[in-house]
Amino acid sequence: MAVGEDKLVTLLPVPGVRLATVCAGIKKPGRRDLVVLELAPGSHCAGVFTRNAFCAAPAVVAREHLGQSRGRPNYLLVNTGNANAGTGERGLADARRCCEALAEMAGVDAKGVLPFSTGVIGEPLPVGRITDALPLAIQGLTGDGWLEAAHGIMTTDTRPKGHSLRFSCEGRDYTITGIAKGAGMIRPNMATMLGFLATDAAVSQPVLQALITEAAELSFNRISVDGDTSTNDACVLAATGAAGNPLLETLEGPLYDALREAVQAVCIELAQGLVRDGEGASKFVTIAVNGGRNDQECLDVAFTIAHSPLVKTALFASDPNWGRLLAAIGRAGLPELDVNRVSVFLNGVLIAENGCRAASYTEEQGVAAMAPEEITIRVELDRGAAEAQVWTTDFSYDYVRINAEYRT
Repeated sequence: MAVGEDKLVTLLPVPGVRLATVCAGIKKPGRRDLVVLELAPGSHCAGVFTRNAFCAAPAVVAREHLGQSRGRPNYLLVNTGNANAGTGERGLADARRCCEALAEMAGVDAKGVLPFSTGVIGEPLPVGRITDALPLAIQGLTGDGWLEAAHGIMTTDTRPKGHSLRFSCEGRDYTITGIAKGAGMIRPNMATMLGFLATDAAVSQPVLQALITEAAELSFNRISVDGDTSTNDACVLAATGAAGNPLLETLEGPLYDALREAVQAVCIELAQGLVRDGEGASKFVTIAVNGGRNDQECLDVAFTIAHSPLVKTALFASDPNWGRLLAAIGRAGLPELDVNRVSVFLNGVLIAENGCRAASYTEEQGVAAMAPEEITIRVELDRGAAEAQVWTTDFSYDYVRINAEYRT
């Protein structure tokens, strides 16, 4: 189950990037579950990683290698079917063994390989299956491999997520393409479950870091399916320099502005794609909170609504149970909240004001507002100029079934 049309734009090749996707048999025979992404020499790379204290071994090693390579890795190695999380020292050693195997075959330093994993937590990584599949992956590297890779990084996803943009700046054309995966255990606290973006612009590592950090905050950090932050979250932005522009080294200027806009647009598209494909989702919900004293209190209100099981089950039932929204707003922790100044709207229908149900509201209006697949809950706090948006889903029977059966 997913919300909206199953449509994916053409994923454009990014000069300087080659990808391969193969079946390693990590979890199920015949399933695409191993992706290798090759970056041209001289590429720069930046990333954001989970803040979960039980950080998975590949996220630890990827962060280490990113620093040790000074932001210039040669390969990204991604497996599904096994998270290699909660695996202790063995997990770290297994992640490094996979990096070493790919590095040896490709003739690069092991610190130039960044590993990423997703799947079941607590199971040892099947290193042999991964290393056995690497020669086929290296042989199959191609610039047109983005769509296959989008499929190859999926776990409980029902469809691939990807987006591409072309833009021009000062007479030169640029491309950016990104893919992501994630459907459950989604409340990123840095970035998405897994996301990989690349551009052919020449960009320094510090500028890339600023770009992906800001973009993640405005996209992946604004989504929630179930309120759970994964142990494996990671999102990487690479720049190959194949477009031939002078190296971008400052956070200003026409190219920086154009690239910043493009990176954010791709990240928002990917983030919303994760929500639309949330486990068991039947609704895509935008929660817009306006009139806060600062951004954080707008986000506090929005996420309190997004994480409320009572709100999410009402959304699944298309039940305009507006009292659940008031309860969520009231427990969001805003100091000195004057509830008489708060207004709440469902798809443009005013449902509550002055601390109670709006005089103009009827149940028939509420039922009609809750019927569509896409719903906007708008909260007007009337206590400042700040605003924020969060995207979330409902909770359905299928969400419970998918997660109850996840390991069976």
